[in-house]
Amino acid sequence: MNTQQDLSKAFLYPALITVSILLIPLIAMQFSENVIWTVSDFIFAGLLILSCSLTYTLVTKKTTTVAYRVATGFALLTGLFLIWSNLAVGLIGSEDNEFNLLYFLVIGVGVMGAFIAKFKASGLKYTLFAMAAAQFIITIVALFTGMAEVPDSSVYEILAVNGFFITLFVVAGMLFQYAADEEKSNLSADFD
Repeated sequence: MNTQQDLSKAFLYPALITVSILLIPLIAMQFSENVIWTVSDFIFAGLLILSCSLTYTLVTKKTTTVAYRVATGFALLTGLFLIWSNLAVGLIGSEDNEFNLLYFLVIGVGVMGAFIAKFKASGLKYTLFAMAAAQFIITIVALFTGMAEVPDSSVYEILAVNGFFITLFVVAGMLFQYAADEEKSNLSADFD
């Protein structure tokens, strides 16, 4: 019975967060003709936010360090923002440009790396640095394959948008480095 209550509680907060965030565009649609969401937009956004929130809840459930919680939240929000902006407007040209599918490789690197690292901060720092490297490689490929010539895209935009995400992934990696150092110092303090 206690396990069922724990699962219900673990699901409750992410569900409340998801509903709260989805209320923003729902309310905005009532007052502005510029905000146009379909039912499928709400469903997809809800699933994306809920999965991100649930992942945070499950991954940080057993940790006691604030640094690990902050690093995890920062990394998940960065990944969520990458997916969201890529699907909404596209990072190269419009959201319909097939080149944008490459950005899902960055998320794939993160998911695989997290499991390989067993969600430990010392391994997750390398995962986030690998995600930044993957984003960098995609940027270079975009520039050398003429993606700057695509409508709604330029060299400056490609460098700025990708540089922004690369920076966020590097910062998340540094936060995990800090969390790993904090865990190590807590462990050594326990042995003293």
